[in-house]
Amino acid sequence: MADLRDLYQEVILEHSKQPRNYRELGDANHKAEGYNPLCGDHFTVYLKLAGEKIQDVSFQGSGCAISKASASMMTQSVKGKTMAEAEKIFRQFHGLVTGAEHNGSQEELGKLAVFSGVSEFPVRVKCATLAWHTLHAALEGKQEAVSTE
Repeated sequence: MADLRDLYQEVILEHSKQPRNYRELGDANHKAEGYNPLCGDHFTVYLKLAGEKIQDVSFQGSGCAISKASASMMTQSVKGKTMAEAEKIFRQFHGLVTGAEHNGSQEELGKLAVFSGVSEFPVRVKCATLAWHTLHAALEGKQEAVSTE
């Protein structure tokens, strides 16, 4: 189990140091801002939707290793998915990090399962879910900033 935890930490640190899809998306047709006042994480999520499909997704901002890695892996997991599929992944991910995981969802989440240990640290759940709540707001076209408080 310790080896698995080390691997998980390695993946999170890798995505934090070299986040994927970290850029402003110039042709985005949806975007939202998210802020975690507890630790100062602040991200903007950009979406290019084509009908119900997420054609492209990116993010910019700053945050702790967990929030930045979560945003990076989120963009990889939802790109090319429909809005409904992205919402399903969001619900599964939220269940995983809050400890309310449903049977089988960890396997369905694939690489996102590296965040399973976050549920042991309740204060870090907001870090892991900030980008996801921001994605949710962007999908819904909300204009006001999302806050974890």
